[in-house]
Amino acid sequence: MNHTKKSGLKSGVVTLKAVAQHLGLTPGTVSAVLNDSPSARSIPPETKSRIRAAAKELNYRPNFFARTLRNKRTYTIGVIAEEIGDSYGSAIVSGIEQYLRKRDYFFLTVAHRHDPELLSHYSHILSERGVEGIITVDTTVVETPSLPTVAVAGHKKVKGVTNIVLDHGRAAVLALNHLKSLCHERIAFMKGSPISSDSKARWDGICQVAAQIGIEIDPDLVVQIDSNDPTPMLGYPLAKQLLARNKTFTALFAYNDISAIGAIRAFQEQGLRVPQDVSVMGFDDIPGAAFYTPSLTTVRQPLNRMGEVAAQSLLERIEGRKEYPSEIAIEPELVVRESTGRAASS
Repeated sequence: MNHTKKSGLKSGVVTLKAVAQHLGLTPGTVSAVLNDSPSARSIPPETKSRIRAAAKELNYRPNFFARTLRNKRTYTIGVIAEEIGDSYGSAIVSGIEQYLRKRDYFFLTVAHRHDPELLSHYSHILSERGVEGIITVDTTVVETPSLPTVAVAGHKKVKGVTNIVLDHGRAAVLALNHLKSLCHERIAFMKGSPISSDSKARWDGICQVAAQIGIEIDPDLVVQIDSNDPTPMLGYPLAKQLLARNKTFTALFAYNDISAIGAIRAFQEQGLRVPQDVSVMGFDDIPGAAFYTPSLTTVRQPLNRMGEVAAQSLLERIEGRKEYPSEIAIEPELVVRESTGRAASS
């Protein structure tokens, strides 16, 4: 016999009451489990499993507005990013979306492009829209927020904020030891823009590790990004600057993959081969890094995973499941591809 007919369920929208009738349980019990309310803790695991299985089988969809009114919640968070369309920001937002989608949360996204007035304005708007928490991406939080907040690439310790950070010291160890193992001693560096949250931590890590392993950093072989261009043009003119200084170097460690790809183009236009004449190392491991010619050696930070961790941490705070940590460290990984090789002999 058809379960739907047996339980008196009609075709179309399946109600919570109908799911309860189907299982022979009270609507309150079913509601407690499907809404993950505190009262569900006393319900046996077997019953919870039966309820969730039946809801899936019957294609039950909770009434969002009814749930919002009943619980006085919006099940919505805000995401404040420096840039949404770039490879860095989009990968993190994708991880946030993947986690929230499984838990029936919505999110509103804004991009401030490091405009302080816009950042303050958007924070206020998101709060007015009823978001229950905020995730920031490559954005420095300086004041204690009024809502639970998780910062991806946040480096300031602020009360009420959980920072999701990469271990930049470990990243520098991986990158510089790789270049040193290939006999590179004259290494050029492309520093990040001062407005990027990771810039200082990454450069501090590089300087510390270089001193420890005996790599001298020549100021004439250091250039700094001064724009927020999300394309390879970010690194192209800076690589031209390095070449114009007529200082010998056998490798470049770029701030990120996009700037590294732009640098490779500049070197190739000058008649230099990568990696035979100059090696190039990036940072991030964006989706296209493996498909450029040559494919890019880089330090991988798991951007998608960082977005998921940020979303999980925020929901745990919103739902009061545990005390929030002030920092969650993410381990980097060295990915060796075609753009690095042994240093050319002088």
